[in-house]
Amino acid sequence: MTVATTEPGRPPEDLDAFRARTKEWVTANLEPLNGADPYIGHAKDDADHVVRAKTIQRKLWDAGFAGLCYPAEYGGQGLPVQYQDAFIEVTDGYELPILFNTPTFTIILPTILDYGTEEQKQRFIPAALRGEELWVQFLSEPTGGSDLAGALTRAERHGEVFLLNGSKIWSTYAWRSDYALCVARTDWDVPKHRGLSVLVVKVHQPGITITKIKHVDGTEDFCQEFFDDVPIPADHVLGEVNDGWSVASRLLSHERAAMSGSSPYAMMPRTAQHESAKLDAMVPTQVSGGTDDPRVRQLIGEARVLTRVHTALVGRIGTSIRTGRLPVAAGSITRLSSGVLRVRLATIALELAGDRAVAWQDGDPVGEVGVAYLGRQGVCIGGGTTEIARNIISERVLGMPRERAEDFDRPFRDVRTNATAPRNSA
Repeated sequence: MTVATTEPGRPPEDLDAFRARTKEWVTANLEPLNGADPYIGHAKDDADHVVRAKTIQRKLWDAGFAGLCYPAEYGGQGLPVQYQDAFIEVTDGYELPILFNTPTFTIILPTILDYGTEEQKQRFIPAALRGEELWVQFLSEPTGGSDLAGALTRAERHGEVFLLNGSKIWSTYAWRSDYALCVARTDWDVPKHRGLSVLVVKVHQPGITITKIKHVDGTEDFCQEFFDDVPIPADHVLGEVNDGWSVASRLLSHERAAMSGSSPYAMMPRTAQHESAKLDAMVPTQVSGGTDDPRVRQLIGEARVLTRVHTALVGRIGTSIRTGRLPVAAGSITRLSSGVLRVRLATIALELAGDRAVAWQDGDPVGEVGVAYLGRQGVCIGGGTTEIARNIISERVLGMPRERAEDFDRPFRDVRTNATAPRNSA
């Protein structure tokens, strides 16, 4: 298979030759994981995690492996998704800058590619691909639940800036990030979907306070942010002012693709196949009875079947969306499948591990199974809940009637909320 890149003057490269070249470079330049967590790699602490991720990403950039599916004019390689798949295959078992994977590469940059001005694309996409800037999403709000369009965080125009006030929550690793995409209300006198704008926000600046939220497993990935008259340059609006719902909808489509494993920009396995493989590896040495136990074989078989079905579904839905046979909203099908599958895999892993996943000695890897089980429902919440996914499938894919909404056609200023809103502001 020979495919030319979009970079002028660059010779075409056979896919097999690309795979061989990648393997040679990876073995010479990246560190084997040797059992380390693929996400954290060999980082010593949180600060080192950021430094290592940015350093490795810069290595990939310098070697021509950054942004394989991004257009060459914005720093990418302009290659088809098969090359990204080959890269994922070859780099399996090596330390990669997975910190950049979600949301920077799979959600934020694709949205900038879709809606950014030429200046915004040239400014932000290459900088992230070089490993210089990490991104976060400022979407959810403390009073909003899954109603992103009901945002109360507001941005008011004052000359050449918008002043941002309000609060966002559940922002993953905001304290590690450099920039954010923030959904804010810019017009209170129109229905809620028509008064939003998406802003590019520099995370660490006066007026922004970030607090960490501790998980049940002791980690502090999530954050809440408070905005107090934060000045945002007027040219940092992504898309059009008051058309932020169009931008946010596209962002959520990219998020569902990332969560389901169908994003062409991902640098890690696209499906839950690796999770199923971990179950296989765990059984012979760490599960009582091993593969001689009929129940163990049944559970492993279930995990393999469910994973293969999901993998096939991701391929079919992704192809159908790219060819126009299905609308972009069909990405919610794979998002729903991914959430349900991964919850089931976590449950299977706990049943296989048994008591050792409830109480374990330090250094026993089976303990990770118990911790993962505690947070299993997160995969049905992050990226839009499974309930929201079902609504989208019914309304936007199957064409069923939209459910009644009391606030759908009313000026948002007149909509009842469970928080104080600036109803009398100009």
